[in-house]
Amino acid sequence: MPKKNSLADPEQLKTFDKKNNLLQVIIETPRLSRNKFAFDPEQQIFALKKVLPAGMSFPYDFGFLPSTRAEDGDPIDVLVLMDEPASPGVLVPSRLIGVITGEQIDGDKPVRNDRLVAVAEANRQYANIKSLGDLPKQFLKEVQLLFVNYHNLEGKKYKLLGCKGIAAAQTLIKKAQKAA
Repeated sequence: MPKKNSLADPEQLKTFDKKNNLLQVIIETPRLSRNKFAFDPEQQIFALKKVLPAGMSFPYDFGFLPSTRAEDGDPIDVLVLMDEPASPGVLVPSRLIGVITGEQIDGDKPVRNDRLVAVAEANRQYANIKSLGDLPKQFLKEVQLLFVNYHNLEGKKYKLLGCKGIAAAQTLIKKAQKAA
């Protein structure tokens, strides 16, 4: 029997589904999980990276955008709003709605660590959300605090720089594609 090829390296997939004008987000950590998963490019597998403390979980699916490289050296992060959690490694076609900008302090120098925010194309609950401005202010505040608290757990500082719209998010994606 001939040997089968393995699955595609998700970091090397296309950034966009140009036919449908959607981001191709690869989910690493599902919503409501305490487990933080990350793709290990060396082993070509999703691996457990850390476990959040009791009482803390990821409130939304968290993943990355293939064929990009952000300032922190990883593919650009994406927070995906959708009805039900996805499994690690699943490609979720998503509509870009904006970006939460921030920087983490690694040693003495700040490093940008922005998070794109997108809505899964196949969903009902967030179907009418077209931009960050369509989300309640308290919702955005809580999502931003998630990133601050997440970094604090690692003993790192994270400074929020604000929320920006789709045009700023697209500029970040283009920059991250060139860096990949």
